[in-house]
Amino acid sequence: MKALTIPFFLLLHFICTSQKKYPTNYFRNPLDIPIYLTGSFGELRSNHFHAGIDIKTQGKEGLHVYAASDGYVSRIKVQQFGYGKAIYITHPNGYTSVYGHLKKFNDKIEKYVKSVQYQKENYATGNLYLKEDKFPISKGDIIAYSGDTGGSGGPHLHFEIRNTATESIINPLLFGLEVTDHIPPTIRTLKAYTLSDDARINQQKKSFQIPIKKLNNGNYIADRISASGLIGFGVDVFDLFDKMPNKNGIYSLEMKVNGKRVYYHTMETFTFSNSKFLNLHIDYEHYKKYKRRFQKTHKHPLNQLSIYKSLINDGKITIENGFNYTVEIIAKDYMENTVKVRVPIAGKKSNLLFEPQQDTTNYYLDRKKFTKFHLNKVSVAFPKNTFYDNLFLDLKQEDNIVHIHNATVPLNRNFTLTFDVTSYTKEEKEKLYIANLEYPKYPRYQYTRKKDSTFFTTSKTLGKYTLLLDNEDPKIDILYFKNEQWISNFKTIKVKINDEGSGIKDWKATLDGTWILMEYNHKKKILTYNFSDKKLVGSKHIFKLVVSDNVGNTNSVSRTFYKKQLN
Repeated sequence: MKALTIPFFLLLHFICTSQKKYPTNYFRNPLDIPIYLTGSFGELRSNHFHAGIDIKTQGKEGLHVYAASDGYVSRIKVQQFGYGKAIYITHPNGYTSVYGHLKKFNDKIEKYVKSVQYQKENYATGNLYLKEDKFPISKGDIIAYSGDTGGSGGPHLHFEIRNTATESIINPLLFGLEVTDHIPPTIRTLKAYTLSDDARINQQKKSFQIPIKKLNNGNYIADRISASGLIGFGVDVFDLFDKMPNKNGIYSLEMKVNGKRVYYHTMETFTFSNSKFLNLHIDYEHYKKYKRRFQKTHKHPLNQLSIYKSLINDGKITIENGFNYTVEIIAKDYMENTVKVRVPIAGKKSNLLFEPQQDTTNYYLDRKKFTKFHLNKVSVAFPKNTFYDNLFLDLKQEDNIVHIHNATVPLNRNFTLTFDVTSYTKEEKEKLYIANLEYPKYPRYQYTRKKDSTFFTTSKTLGKYTLLLDNEDPKIDILYFKNEQWISNFKTIKVKINDEGSGIKDWKATLDGTWILMEYNHKKKILTYNFSDKKLVGSKHIFKLVVSDNVGNTNSVSRTFYKKQLN
């Protein structure tokens, strides 16, 4: 039988036993059909770790998704981004399974969710928390159909296991779910870091990449380096599953110095609240500049992730003059496929003197204090503990653009940016918004709160910001039929919408004067209404759509069509 040719591959059987930390054989595949993953647990994502596994659906939507075990639907959420349409099933043995990016729910759940959407006249439902008797579930029940909703990058099933009491996320592979993986991780690059003022690597006081060479056995060796003082390392590493091109995350990373473990972490479990510390786990500056993530084998003192084990001096290595060291960094995937890189080091004290770099900016920031800076008609306020480290802030204003340091520094909390808008007319203020200029060709709308004389926003990203005017209405294009046309065989109405300024904020559609649900695929920019939602009366019908952007520009369209109700 070919892998993944029938929908049963999404049936993950739940074996209720709690005798071990994570019950083995917690999941099994009853049809012995290989499960292929396109995303691993703990994979490095933008500002967070991946909280589940992504199960391949061959690029298709609409495959059956079955309940992993007995329990009840405890929560449903429908949102434009994030997990899109998601179901949470609470099981009697202390765990909750989560299914995300769904196309739709089973008939009974779909009917309930749509009743909420029509009652609220809104696509997004918020969190719908349910009692045990609302939707009891038996193992193997069809609960939904796989899809591509929310922040998905393509059709797949996002699957999670959580501790019901604590909401901690746990790697599903720890419960015995088998995947096909015989390929060891790949180490692309090695990087060395000087971690103290007197530290030197190859007579240099800076961090840089070290060439590595692949050996016949699949492992790597680095060029010999000389060093002194406190140093650390990082690796750009990824893992592949069998027959899958996706570059996934690893399960564990270990570092030994002269055979002794000084650093170790595993992707076993973490909490959503601590996921943001990924930005301290990686070389964030390198990532923002070059879009490559180096996982550091040394820990920042404010990093609160629970993934670390057996750390000695937080993984930082002290190199003494006249001694030789062998550093070995070991990466593994969950199936124990292993790759290593060996780094020979000669302890050699440098006689070169480096003058400490003096930062001459006027904006020193103590991370433990609230700090507010003022420029011409702009102010920037940083609450306590916004930053992880003290720094001299680069802050300037050129024309209408404010430069707040640069985006290579990660933040722990939001800062507030305020613009004085007294020089703008009342009409201009209505169409004015704050934009992030990280990508100048594509300014990104920042949620802008408006007062008479000031506009302000909050953000967790440093960089360039400005005020922009948006006087353009959103664009609307009804697809596939014209005014006064018969469309009896149509199952849906599809409309393409777009706004190149502040972006789409909202839309409202009516059919014969009554609100209807239109689902928005933000990737394709298409709204869709399904005729099965409402029984039509008569043959002549009027469809109306109003679309608004984030500064209140609106556009509307109305179209008459003829359609007979088909049984």
